[in-house]
Amino acid sequence: MLIAGSPGIPSRVATAADHVAWRLQEQGATTATFDVNAFDPAALLYADTESPAIRQYLARVAEADAIVIATPVYQSSFSGVLKLLLDPIPQNGLRNKIALPIASGGSPNHLLVLDYALTPVLSALGADSILNGVYVTSSELSRTETGYRIGEAIRARLDDAATELHTRLVGVANAATPASTYRGARDAATLIRRAAG
Repeated sequence: MLIAGSPGIPSRVATAADHVAWRLQEQGATTATFDVNAFDPAALLYADTESPAIRQYLARVAEADAIVIATPVYQSSFSGVLKLLLDPIPQNGLRNKIALPIASGGSPNHLLVLDYALTPVLSALGADSILNGVYVTSSELSRTETGYRIGEAIRARLDDAATELHTRLVGVANAATPASTYRGARDAATLIRRAAG
């Protein structure tokens, strides 16, 4: 599941996260994404778990085997929009899940947001395994008429992250009992599940 904390369409961080999702699909994973724009703002602001959209979102989070968290960097931290998307997730709601954080900022100066802002939140939500995150600077994604183009260097890092995540998912699948199943789910949240077979 991909959770992308940017309301912009298109956005740099969503472009990076979409690339990871595409790579995962190429390797046999099923992905799903929830965008902040799909939610009623009031329901999201008040974490209204009775809202149908939020209920579906939480169900997909629960079903996911892995979650990609993507956010722009604001004031040296993750975005407020991402916080709104994480607030409804219950305590330990990411238990038994693998997490991959992605952040995008204007310069390399905010690289540590991955370790000092995102990783503690993912740990507090119970993520079993948090992979090394990917930090993307604005210069690594150039603007085009229809969106953003990913530079070669950051593309390689995103590819590596997707491959590591897929490898972990395969490892979990191989270690699971035959009776176990892989669940799945869609940006501010992409659900990822290991494809059967």
